[in-house]
Amino acid sequence: MAQRDRQYERSLARILASYVLGLCTVLLLLAWAEQQGLSRHWLGPFLLFATVMLYAAIGVWGRTSQAHEYYVAGRRIPPMYNGMAAAADWMSAASFIGLAGGLYLQGFGGTPGHPGGLAYVLGWTGGFCLVALLVAPYLRAMELYTLPDFFHQRYGGEWPRRLAALGAIVCSFTYVVAQIYGIGLIASRLTGVQFEIGILLGLGGVLLCSFLGGMRAVTWTQVAQYVILLLAFLIPVSWLAYKQVANPFAPLVYGSQLQRIGEIERELVASPAEKEVQAEYLRRAQRYREWLADVEGSLERERVEARQRIRRLKAQDAASERIVAAHRELAALPRDPAAARELWTRALQENLERARPLTGLPPHARPFAGDPDGTPAQQAEFEASRLNFLALVFCLMAGTAGLPHLLTRFYTTPTVAQARTSVCWALFFILLLYLSVPALAVLVKFEVMQHLVGSRFDALPAWILQWARVDPSLASVTDVNGDGRVQFGEIRLGADIIMLATPEIGGLPYIVSGLVAAGGLAAALSTADGLLLTISNAMVRDLYGHDLGPHMTPEQRVILSKFTLLAVALLAALVASLKPSDILPLVSASFSLAASIFVPALVLGIFWRGTTRAGAVAGMAVGFGVTVYYMVANAEPVRDALGLAGQGPRWFGILPVCAGVFGVGLGTAVTVLGSLAGRRRLVPA
Repeated sequence: MAQRDRQYERSLARILASYVLGLCTVLLLLAWAEQQGLSRHWLGPFLLFATVMLYAAIGVWGRTSQAHEYYVAGRRIPPMYNGMAAAADWMSAASFIGLAGGLYLQGFGGTPGHPGGLAYVLGWTGGFCLVALLVAPYLRAMELYTLPDFFHQRYGGEWPRRLAALGAIVCSFTYVVAQIYGIGLIASRLTGVQFEIGILLGLGGVLLCSFLGGMRAVTWTQVAQYVILLLAFLIPVSWLAYKQVANPFAPLVYGSQLQRIGEIERELVASPAEKEVQAEYLRRAQRYREWLADVEGSLERERVEARQRIRRLKAQDAASERIVAAHRELAALPRDPAAARELWTRALQENLERARPLTGLPPHARPFAGDPDGTPAQQAEFEASRLNFLALVFCLMAGTAGLPHLLTRFYTTPTVAQARTSVCWALFFILLLYLSVPALAVLVKFEVMQHLVGSRFDALPAWILQWARVDPSLASVTDVNGDGRVQFGEIRLGADIIMLATPEIGGLPYIVSGLVAAGGLAAALSTADGLLLTISNAMVRDLYGHDLGPHMTPEQRVILSKFTLLAVALLAALVASLKPSDILPLVSASFSLAASIFVPALVLGIFWRGTTRAGAVAGMAVGFGVTVYYMVANAEPVRDALGLAGQGPRWFGILPVCAGVFGVGLGTAVTVLGSLAGRRRLVPA
């Protein structure tokens, strides 16, 4: 048996080495072809098609209808490969695309409205320590298929399983919407198609991987995807580090650039040109404030002025482009006073924010917002910022220990000891990228401040114009003060563009840009595969199979799971096409949800024999309900729809993204008190 296992692992090592060598060879050939004049219009679509077809081929090769293979890959994945697959499953679009952007915009300590980029690095990495110590080995020892299986086996009855299944569906669906949004963003950039078409193109790759082979196919697809996303991340960050400080080891050398950024930030704050830009934003904010004082009258005046402008242009026989632009301005006006109030209020807040020094971005190296030695308001801001930073770290750590799609990954190893080992491998493979993320944010910000700021508007780099065509909210530059030069306050970069545009910002060949996009696509696809599999299994195996179809055979459940996965994927694509939020906030919300509904009953159920079914059900329901309430009550679209003015409830100043703090705390308390009050002691499975 041991000899067969060693032969199996040697065979896998040969396959992996051949794959890495072949991938590097293809990239070198494409780089050579680009040097020989191959158009980038061919390179982007080719990389998209080639990588998706590679994943699809693995999915076809791993197809199965056997329940043991479909749900847990036969429990024969070696620890290193399972760790690599877990890292790919973990390296979602939030980690690959959004994390560097969050650090770029929020700095290390964050802003009053955002807890800060380093909280994500610390929380997500630390969460794997909790998985290794508290959860993964114990779940593997129980020979389960899904996370709701634990609640069914440990507590008995139906409601623990039902609540766990519903929680898995909600938090995984929130997570998968963010991944499909990232897929659409990347696919539209690589191919030039519309965002919605890009979603459908990438979705095809997701379905081919997870639809046919379940966990078996997804595991080996994720191993292949991890290699691509690792190369896609390390190549551009190493190049930027070598370009700026002549050393490719970015995590070791970016500190010098961080000091230089601090000096540039002080120069920009004192710059007269930047102050002109800030004054113009204040003027625009004042205009919106005046419009909001009389919404109906202001809207009507704007419509009249727009129609008069069109008539004047036609009377002057102006160029058709100017007339078309005037018609667009008229069409862009709000339809009614309610829409005008919403739009102008948002524009007022945006202009007030951009009128602040550095367009409201905090100094990059500042630990927290506010000042502990400043005015009472600054001291309060400092305390709130520090509290939210710690709260977000807690939510991300606890959420990691409760994510169903991640915990299921450790069901696939042959033994309990190998489950623990695979967690260590996953942490190693994650650290290879996470150590470079803060460096990437610093190096890109230095590149923007040093080379883009001060350049002429008639010589803008092509990457800004190309990304602006994909989505103006991702990248745009406007000559606000009319001096023909780019000021820092005139640059708008969204968080989701920083990583994807890094090669173009650093002047790398387009093949590297394509590789980065393919890496982001791999990150989004790998996580989406696991999430869709978790949702379909929860719906079919844990809900329908127990409550409505208990006599279904395992093969019938697998077939129904596949078609459920297809339906969920299409629904998630529809929601993602509406662009509900940036990637990072959506993913953070899913972590708070997972932490609040799963972690108290899961950890107490493993380590405390006295946890009862009634206590677990009450704790799960209360924790989940409190978290959802806090998020929904603070959601601006919900408050606008209900006609509620002002800010939602902020308990202790905690931001909605950290709502899991209340859910986990109350859920734990209710679980303990309910178990003690029930006077029942169940023997753990």
